[in-house]
Amino acid sequence: MLKRLHILLVLVAAVGGCSTAHYRQSADKDIYGILAQKQQRVHGQTNAFSIETPWSKRDPHAIKAEEIIKQRFTDNDKLQLTLERAFGLAVTNSRAYQLRREQLYLSALSLTGTRHQFEWKVSSASADIGVTRSTDKKVNGTSDASATLSKLFQTGASFTASLANDLALYFNGTPKIPSITLALTQPLLRGAGADIAAEALTQAERDVIYEVRAFSHYQETFATDIVTTYYRLLQKKAAVRNAYENYLNLVRARERAEALAFDRLPAFQVDQARQEEYKAKVAYIAAVESYQTSLDSFKQTLALPLGTPVALDDRALDELTQAGLLPLPLDEQSGFEAAIKHRLDLLNEIDKFEDSKRKIVVAANLLAPKFDLITDISLSDLNYSNFDVSKYSGNAGLKLDLPFDRLSERNAYRTSLINFEKQIRALATALDGARDNVRQGLRTLDQTRQNYQIQQNALELAKRRVESADLLLQAGRAQIRDQLEAQQALVAAQNAVTAALVDYHAARLKMLIDVGALRSGGERFWLRDHPIPGGKPVVVPPPVNGAEKEVITPEKLFGN
Repeated sequence: MLKRLHILLVLVAAVGGCSTAHYRQSADKDIYGILAQKQQRVHGQTNAFSIETPWSKRDPHAIKAEEIIKQRFTDNDKLQLTLERAFGLAVTNSRAYQLRREQLYLSALSLTGTRHQFEWKVSSASADIGVTRSTDKKVNGTSDASATLSKLFQTGASFTASLANDLALYFNGTPKIPSITLALTQPLLRGAGADIAAEALTQAERDVIYEVRAFSHYQETFATDIVTTYYRLLQKKAAVRNAYENYLNLVRARERAEALAFDRLPAFQVDQARQEEYKAKVAYIAAVESYQTSLDSFKQTLALPLGTPVALDDRALDELTQAGLLPLPLDEQSGFEAAIKHRLDLLNEIDKFEDSKRKIVVAANLLAPKFDLITDISLSDLNYSNFDVSKYSGNAGLKLDLPFDRLSERNAYRTSLINFEKQIRALATALDGARDNVRQGLRTLDQTRQNYQIQQNALELAKRRVESADLLLQAGRAQIRDQLEAQQALVAAQNAVTAALVDYHAARLKMLIDVGALRSGGERFWLRDHPIPGGKPVVVPPPVNGAEKEVITPEKLFGN
């Protein structure tokens, strides 16, 4: 009896000996392998992927809330944040980005569970040891062991192999051959065929493809958001400098007005100058607060402690200015065609339409009678001394389940038809949305291109106006109000030029995403040319001597 108990304990120790680390590593190996295969299928190449974080290798029980609280209170040293470094920190630290990585991982993890249903596996295994004591004070031991091996085939067939043995007889010196039972069930109507039986596996495989595409689309959108946000921050920095310079200029204007008030300017004009100075000071304070609020929001995106001092690199905006308005060779027709072929989220919608058709076939199959072929064969009650393979028992038969009650199945089938039509509308809506993105994107590019040229001309005019107003005021041929208005127009024009430049590049990046052409890998992708498959060159003539594009007349716009 003690010997049997010892063997059982050894078996338990062997089965339970795998550490949790082993299971984690096993899961990671399977998931990263699956994702590499799916990436190769979607992109024609594999990309490095991991969901590991600085917390991942630590024992969860060793991580205290106090540590996280302290980390958020501890500010880093001053951080010189270039656009390239900001992008790298965002990919590494962003909580939203990590969440999408984990979502992709979990989709592949779910696939392993579905695949496992179609693999050979030990579905059950047990060993029982018991002790019985009779009234005559005799103690007897009982020991039984059993195991079941099973497999589900993509044809719908299910196979089981069961073994059972009395270990007590083995230890008593009269061992028996384990009882063996082999059973096979093959559906012939309902649930038969790979299209039906393996639908769950087919859908799980396709769902991972969808998640790979969705994650890649998210990566491009995320990259564009980071770049655009960085440029918006530089735009706000420029607005802060312009507001401060405007404030200083208005201080000097007020001082000049006070100096001229003795004999050349009436007192109310001095008051006007002082009033504008107050407004400029308030505007500067508001610009500072707006910049700091936006910078704090960006720090949260990068998962930086909010107290960390951050210095942005103004050279990125200088490079953008030098690059000018990068062309995008695209028209509506070629843009929409490119989106249908290359925009990943749109490809998902097209494939989901195909999924909905398969669901109809599966639901229709459930309305059929359940008609199965059932076979089994078994060997039992045989000792090693009298083993005879011919002493087996076998059965074969057909089992019919007539569909007298198919209300649930009927409802499921009708639902699948409705879902199919819903998916038709969803696909049409997605296609219309994609085309609208292209049309609106082209209009936005044209608008921001024109706006940039107009604002550049307005800036040159504002500079001349400030110089002229200053000279006229000194000559006594203008009022202080003229100089104040000219100064306000200069600040507005300076801010508008920067805003128009950033608006154009943000629209260009969004347009590249909308047609599935943006590739955020590589150095400074935001200033790089991105070829558009099938794109047609659209020539935008450069302005001549600051000339602006003629506006469209209402009659031409409305088709009258």
